[in-house]
Amino acid sequence: MIKDIIDKQVFELRKLWLNKRQLLFQVLNLAMIVFSALMIWKGLMVVTKSESPVVVVLSGSMEPAFQRGDILFLDNSKHHVGVGDVVVFKIKDRDIPIVHRILKVHTRPDNITFELLTKGDNNRVDDRGLYAPGQLWLRREDILGKAVGTLRYVGMVTIALNDYPVLKYVLVGFMGLFVLTTKE
Repeated sequence: MIKDIIDKQVFELRKLWLNKRQLLFQVLNLAMIVFSALMIWKGLMVVTKSESPVVVVLSGSMEPAFQRGDILFLDNSKHHVGVGDVVVFKIKDRDIPIVHRILKVHTRPDNITFELLTKGDNNRVDDRGLYAPGQLWLRREDILGKAVGTLRYVGMVTIALNDYPVLKYVLVGFMGLFVLTTKE
């Protein structure tokens, strides 16, 4: 069955290679799909004022509230965050953002700037050990956004693709092949 599907796709690809106009049309169609996804992502970034409006929970530190593989939707358009809010923050010189709950808010005497202390629901201690060396509090600038929605377990696909990079390339290759060989 899979061999028949592959043989059919190879046949369609060879046929497509002979018809240059149809090949160009299909390549433009694929480019349109990719650019549409990028435009949607950039649009979400503008609306939510977050550099990463959608994140995947990568660990069990927030269980039972969020499981590994949950997708979180973030909003950073409101400046105020408070104790109990689940936020995603990024530590200087680290690539992967962290999803944890605000434990304490420390307001400076000027009543404008404030500092935050976070902790994972499933962790025994606060996050000071995760912060940059010498950093005891998070600043508002460290926050990528506040969690406003979730999709349970859908992010497991992303985790699998990151754990097995070969799978990512195979999946992207098959998707590109199907877009190129589909005539609709």
